[in-house]
Amino acid sequence: MNPIQGRRILLGVTGSVAAYKAVDLASKLTQAGAEVDVLLTEAATRFVAPLSFQSVTGRTAHTDTELWGAEAHVLHVNLGRPADLLLVAPITANTIAKMAHGLADNLLALTALSARCPVMIAPAMDGGMFASAANQENLQKLMDRGVTVVGPEEGRLASGLSAKGRMTEPADILERVRHLLSRTGPLHGRKVVVTAGGTQEPLDPVRVITNRSSGKQGFALAQAALDAGADVVLIAGPSALSTPFGARRIDVRTAAEMGSAVLAETAGADALIMAAAVADFRPAGTAAQKIKKATAPDVIPLERTADILMEVSQAKAKSGHPLVTIGFSAETEDLEKNALKKLRAKRLDLIVANEIGSPDAGYETDSNRVTIYSSDGSSQNLPLMEKYRVAEAVIDRLIALLEKSPEKS
Repeated sequence: MNPIQGRRILLGVTGSVAAYKAVDLASKLTQAGAEVDVLLTEAATRFVAPLSFQSVTGRTAHTDTELWGAEAHVLHVNLGRPADLLLVAPITANTIAKMAHGLADNLLALTALSARCPVMIAPAMDGGMFASAANQENLQKLMDRGVTVVGPEEGRLASGLSAKGRMTEPADILERVRHLLSRTGPLHGRKVVVTAGGTQEPLDPVRVITNRSSGKQGFALAQAALDAGADVVLIAGPSALSTPFGARRIDVRTAAEMGSAVLAETAGADALIMAAAVADFRPAGTAAQKIKKATAPDVIPLERTADILMEVSQAKAKSGHPLVTIGFSAETEDLEKNALKKLRAKRLDLIVANEIGSPDAGYETDSNRVTIYSSDGSSQNLPLMEKYRVAEAVIDRLIALLEKSPEKS
């Protein structure tokens, strides 16, 4: 499901001090499974050697000297035509201007004109140059043609000044490449809502009732759905985890807030994956001030929270959305019995069940061991695996279910 795996990426490198970052970027793209062909302008070779790129990609790094070789008349075509992405990082104001106006006086510019793939650029230059009217007009021309512009960022520049002009870091560019290349995946055009993490039910302004859910499985599901091409809404309880690039995140705190967000977002959605550990109970009342130990009551009454999946089921009966509903069941005993009961009661299409008592699976771990039960009576046991692998298995099942539902949100 990795959208970078096996893709051919042309990495253009121009004459910026940030050229050294392109070596790291080439390495990260290669490690992610891409075939990376690097094209350096003459100015770029003054900052970093072609050999550096060849060492991390295992492929030839091309320079302008090849324009005058025996294959010069077709080299740019051979490079540009089969590419899945042309990424120029860093790109200078000079090369931005060349691409905007169709100039073709070096190998990179020639290849850019020949390429028929998506184009992404990561500018790097002095703040005044970036903000200049000419550069902004050239950037707008490229964006109007569908070019994706990443950055630049605020920070200290080679001039010693601090301004907007720093090249976006390679790890962040990699995430944007991943998202761009995923847009033609099997869930293209599908809206998938994913919930993640635990909720917090306030007892007073200081204390809350919560659980040990880290949100890792839900965030992995959001990333896997993005990798499959979906438009993802991630509804997350309190979590410090980074939002997968491309997901629209809605932060909630209580079960009530999560319920409202889920019902609103699934009204026209294709799928809901309810991975959040929503509190089943909350304090019957919230104290306006901190409860003091000396005057605290012996018993704090609780009340049930709303059953979000049951409410979704009722809404689906009326509207037909979401087309597919997937739930999670974290159990400490009678895994199959409890999971199947929840599957039937809430009219789910799938339920992912896991026992949370094991130290290597469940809450707060990077791995999980689950069984997926289907409404058709089938089941699938997954051995202990990384949570992102569990997420991919769930998304594979979602893809199969949605293939039977041609309607899109």
